[in-house]
Amino acid sequence: MNNLGYTLRSNKLAQVGELAVVFAVPGAAPLLALPLAGENPLARQAVVWVANVVMLALVWAGLRMRGQGWAHLGLARQGGGARALWRGFLKTLAVFLAAVVAFVVGSIVMANIVGKPEGADMSGYDYLRGNLPLLLAALPAVWFVSSLGEEIVYRGFLITRLAEMGAGTRAAWRWAVGVSALAFGAAHFQWGLIGVVQTACMGLALGISYRVLKRNLWILVVAHAYMDTILFVQMYLPARP
Repeated sequence: MNNLGYTLRSNKLAQVGELAVVFAVPGAAPLLALPLAGENPLARQAVVWVANVVMLALVWAGLRMRGQGWAHLGLARQGGGARALWRGFLKTLAVFLAAVVAFVVGSIVMANIVGKPEGADMSGYDYLRGNLPLLLAALPAVWFVSSLGEEIVYRGFLITRLAEMGAGTRAAWRWAVGVSALAFGAAHFQWGLIGVVQTACMGLALGISYRVLKRNLWILVVAHAYMDTILFVQMYLPARP
């Protein structure tokens, strides 16, 4: 661990700076680049995905400087046999269901605030409609950028770093989970206000799951992959009349 890594471990101002670099720089880039992408849905999606990849790279750089690995954020190597795999699979289903319920709760919250709202704006995925080759190409990309990438950034990195800044107390972990949920919702601003609220609620469920599962991020990654797969397959299918 170099001097900068030691500073990141021990200096709260440096830790705040790291959070700002990871989120503010790549987070602001889409706001500037999306107008340049115009109404092209593929170009707009590419802008968001590139920003996510940059965030992943910055998280990795911070880990390297600290002398840490991905396991520090919850991506530890998993052992065990068939029974452990079966238990892990059941946990992914439980997290998936919790996230879906939370997403629905977000809809109910918005319905009570503004009346019966329309669904989240998913028009950015219209490029998938009826295009099987594009769907098959997009699924591995979304599994890496969203299923894995978002769980690393918003759960593994953000929650862990915020909790560490709060000395790892129970209150710090609760605060970290809440902030992570809000940040996750804000990151889905392209889905409209209803989408932001829905994904914030979903992020809260995922954050709680991260804590309950003793920071086993693999479970969340797989559960998130279920959701992304269902979303993309839904967008591929013909629109209802």
